Amino acid sequence: MVKRDYARIGETVFEETLENGLRVFVFPKPEFGKYYAFFATRYGGMDTRFQKNGQWLDTPMGIAHYLEHKMFDTPDGGNALQTLSSTGASPNAFTSTAITGYHFECADQFWDNLRTLLEFVSVPYFTKESVDKEQGIIGQEIRMIEDQPGWQAYHLLLEALYQYHPVRNSVAGSVESIAEITAETLYQCHEAFYTPSNMVLCVAGNVEPQKVCDMAREILPSQAKPPIPRDCGEKEPRQVFARENSRTMAVSAPLLQLGIKGQPAEGGAAQLRQRLLGELACEALAGNSSPLYNRLYEKGLINSSFYLGYMDYPGCAFLVAGGETKDPEGVRDAILQEGKRIAEEGMEEAFFQRLKKAAYGAYVRGLNSFETLCVEQAQGYFAEQNPWTFPEIYDALTRQDVEEFLRVWIKPEQTSLIVIWPEEAGK
Repeated sequence: MVKRDYARIGETVFEETLENGLRVFVFPKPEFGKYYAFFATRYGGMDTRFQKNGQWLDTPMGIAHYLEHKMFDTPDGGNALQTLSSTGASPNAFTSTAITGYHFECADQFWDNLRTLLEFVSVPYFTKESVDKEQGIIGQEIRMIEDQPGWQAYHLLLEALYQYHPVRNSVAGSVESIAEITAETLYQCHEAFYTPSNMVLCVAGNVEPQKVCDMAREILPSQAKPPIPRDCGEKEPRQVFARENSRTMAVSAPLLQLGIKGQPAEGGAAQLRQRLLGELACEALAGNSSPLYNRLYEKGLINSSFYLGYMDYPGCAFLVAGGETKDPEGVRDAILQEGKRIAEEGMEEAFFQRLKKAAYGAYVRGLNSFETLCVEQAQGYFAEQNPWTFPEIYDALTRQDVEEFLRVWIKPEQTSLIVIWPEEAGK
């Protein structure tokens, strides 16, 4: 295995690519009495159209999330969640737009738990009866999500920002789309995406790195497979698909969701740099120490629920703001005006340096979490990035970089406004 030391953040990482293509990362933590393992595949809610054996396949929206649910079934009629929990471990899983991850944390019996994790994720077991039964469970989950105003606002925003990119698809799917899912389709998707060469294993704890690799070699398939081509839709225009949309729901105050569509970076180090730059730009524009935030707060146009952040997925990148406000259009206009002002007039160097130090410090503090270490490593690997180069990237970012970012991104034609109005407002 290759050992890499990152002195500036106090981390050591052992890494190796196995013969079957699986990438393994281990963070040795001999001073701790807990363990964390994260086993993930580069397969998420956006990956509904892909090529297998030379043929393009269209699969139902929500299938990656559905597959995550069914992966815990075992051939003996048991459930891997129960197996892991019986040892005192805390297991769970999630499906996002771009990845699906399975993980556990434990204080002992780590190797038994790691074996269970590798076995149930790599060996699918479905029956028609169990798949049909899951439709009711996930359907109920979808209905509960759809009743949440925050989820509705965010989903409407993605549909407004993008015309073609599958990021606009709901990760959980719809009641109608999951009704099309069959055991055969689930097996096809598992065979395509749950292959070691499309996966990563990250472990943190007092473990011998080589033993982690040895166990993965023992349990997982030995053959590497070529990458699976995926379709992210037609090329997106710079402008948004829709400038505005709204719904009425049971909320006490209007709920704002604002999106600003930008161009994704090419990938790799450039994508990581743009993400860190975008996060800094958000803090400069409307972070809770910015002049705009203070003005809006003093006028009662926003409260402590307000946020602004940078997000990206393969093939897309955008800023998203949200929170309660009595004047959604006024908040949108203020953000656009402030972005233009900073781009033209610039910002104080001292203010920029404070923002950069605060962002860097928050990033470093987050590394105290084993989960953060492993998930950041996995996501970085899938994006062909080294996430632990962030100190050098922060060093090189300048005030002028942030000003240029805002000049390019903050434009009315790249902005979508979603509002969830209280039902009594009658909007």
